[in-house]
Amino acid sequence: MLKHLIAITTLCCAAFAAISAPAFAQHEGGRTMLIIAHRGASGDRPEHTLAAYELAIDQGADYIEPDLVATADGVLVARHENEISGTTDVTDRPEFASRRTTRVIDGEEVTGWFTEDFTLAELRTLRARERLPEIRPQNTAFDGLYQVPTLSEIIALVRAKEAETGRVIGLYPEIKHPTYFAGIGHDLAAILVEQLHAAGYRGADAPVFIQSFEVAPLRRLDTMTELRLVQLVAAEGGPADEPAMAYAQMVTPVELAAIAQYADGIGAALPLLIGDMGLPLSLTMDAHASGLLVHAWTARKENAFLPDLLQSSDDLSATGNLPALIVLLDLAGVDGVFTDDPGIVRSTIPEDGEANLLRTVMTTGADGR
Repeated sequence: MLKHLIAITTLCCAAFAAISAPAFAQHEGGRTMLIIAHRGASGDRPEHTLAAYELAIDQGADYIEPDLVATADGVLVARHENEISGTTDVTDRPEFASRRTTRVIDGEEVTGWFTEDFTLAELRTLRARERLPEIRPQNTAFDGLYQVPTLSEIIALVRAKEAETGRVIGLYPEIKHPTYFAGIGHDLAAILVEQLHAAGYRGADAPVFIQSFEVAPLRRLDTMTELRLVQLVAAEGGPADEPAMAYAQMVTPVELAAIAQYADGIGAALPLLIGDMGLPLSLTMDAHASGLLVHAWTARKENAFLPDLLQSSDDLSATGNLPALIVLLDLAGVDGVFTDDPGIVRSTIPEDGEANLLRTVMTTGADGR
């Protein structure tokens, strides 16, 4: 009860502070905060499937986010990591049992099945599974229905949905473990740029952002394409290709200015943007001072992923107050938000921006209802 009271108090104070500007802030192209579908509508479907991306588009996402890894034959496919036992049925496939192995990925030993050991044809025999069955048991109803999609298929889906809806739908690919993949002969950056350029995505005005947690691949991409680039920064650790560098150091004003020399924005973890009580930290302002966009990750509806003051109960799988988190991020000045639940976020941030902050807070309450 006390936690909910604190949440309401904090949110009301924030809303009253912005009462003279009742609509959500305007950002890129006069739009409100961009809604980036994190791995698709992954709160409602198994992540990184065409079904998840299509649902995200139908729910109003501005961009869809495919994380990209390579197959043995050099095809880019959408998985959050190259080890696939957590998101496919590979563990149930006896014909691939011998492929289980241990690799060192970004300095960490990982045991399992890896995309780089499967041709595309082999990978396409697998089926996707829900990553978080304990948190999202309803999504397990879709286990076994969908294949692992290629980047080409994702682009084709976007083009088809643009023709169907009459609106522009952006792509926000992340190259995963690019230094590791380069070491085994797969140049993710080059493959990605070639495919995007061939599909007509060229120039800084194209609806594309390319992101990475690593630094050198982004610096190289800056010499290869005019497409916009985003440096990802986490609340802990540092980039795999620069082990002496910490993300905490990279978000200082001096280092943000350095990032602005090769990137157009940062993708920042929530704890770097808002404090425990929901009040804005300085990162967004500092990044904007260097001319960088700020996209926050990751906004999810379940209590397991929300700040304490926005949780509805001790049940980690229950829905908390995601709309209130979006209000706080908007008040912090972020330009976009990665979310597993684009439908909820779109209902909080209408495309015309005419949502009243105070009304959003008071009608959702601290329990997310």
